[in-house]
Amino acid sequence: MEFENQTLDYILPEDKIASFPLPVRHDSKLLVYKNNQITHDNFINLSHHLPSNYLLVFNNTKVFHARMHFFTERGTAIEVFCLEPANSQEPATALSTNNYTEWICMVGGAKKWKSGNIYAKIIHHGDEVDISAKLIARKDEYFHIAFEWEHEGLQFADILQELGELPLPPYMNRKANEDDELRYQTVYATQQGSVAAPTAGLHFTDEVITSLHQKKIASTFVTLHVGAGTFKPIKSNDYKDHEMHEELIDVSISSIVNLQTHLGKIIAVGTTSLRTIESLYWMGVKIFLNKDISLNDLNITQWEAYDLNQDISTQNAFSSLTTWMKNKQIDRLISKTKIMITPAYHLKVAEGLITNFHQPKSTLLLIIAAVTGKNWENIYNEALKNNYRFLSYGDSSLLMKR
Repeated sequence: MEFENQTLDYILPEDKIASFPLPVRHDSKLLVYKNNQITHDNFINLSHHLPSNYLLVFNNTKVFHARMHFFTERGTAIEVFCLEPANSQEPATALSTNNYTEWICMVGGAKKWKSGNIYAKIIHHGDEVDISAKLIARKDEYFHIAFEWEHEGLQFADILQELGELPLPPYMNRKANEDDELRYQTVYATQQGSVAAPTAGLHFTDEVITSLHQKKIASTFVTLHVGAGTFKPIKSNDYKDHEMHEELIDVSISSIVNLQTHLGKIIAVGTTSLRTIESLYWMGVKIFLNKDISLNDLNITQWEAYDLNQDISTQNAFSSLTTWMKNKQIDRLISKTKIMITPAYHLKVAEGLITNFHQPKSTLLLIIAAVTGKNWENIYNEALKNNYRFLSYGDSSLLMKR
């Protein structure tokens, strides 16, 4: 089987999976892959391995309390996991609604929810508030659910905060504790809407960020709200059979201009940031080819990046994108992407990637192979041999294209 068509796999021992964070974020190990060479350091020294005048791109999404527990009228427990707002509503809008909202969810114990509403209660400012959930429709493993409650000034975000739980990745096999409330968020998280943390950013502290600024390494923020698809393994022998989950991106025009002025010097902090900035390039390509394109038509489908014109420069793509936004008087680009970055993909924007070590047979591992080629296997073998901690609370790596 050709490299470009296979599913990437390796053996990950259970004792290499980090179930809890280190006491200090920046004490994580840092594997550096540069010029086809592997070296080892600690994350606190990240700035030593980056050139001055580069730009780091951070995903400022914030994890919300997506997992809630409801009960049928007979008292049967039903777990509801909110994934994203229904009807293409922005997370910020859906979270701020009063009395009613609709979400796409996963449901634990769905077979026990045969009919009727399910219910939960919270105490808000001394008042007992009843929350009901009604099934509107079901498609495959996803449920379209409407939530209703009556309490003046009580937003859905408040309900999630009080009733919900922080959704740790399933491979941790434990419930979130008080420490996770702080540690399973980046220090710069501001935009609620993710069901999983952009874990590459969990290592950053004020000390690390200060050292980067002292070296004149700039930063900018994008938002990609991580969906449950990030945990979905590739089950087939060919990744081309895998269906990507669509995710919402939200990027200001100032961030896009920042990217444009640093082309050739951009490092993505995490696979979500990388997928966002690569998607922005292809949106710019679409506009370059059709200046009258609508906002809805900018959404990037799973394989579109492999079919579009490959010869348009990043400068032309980003110039087209910013000009189009200015002409339409749009200061925030809110769109969706399903882009699947594979070993066959050639990075258009990112020169490197800061990221954790990912699960076998995952779409995230495909991204590592897109950055490092067949050397991904040497990198992961080296990390295992040197007792790196893997997955969300694990150690970090800096992977450069050259």
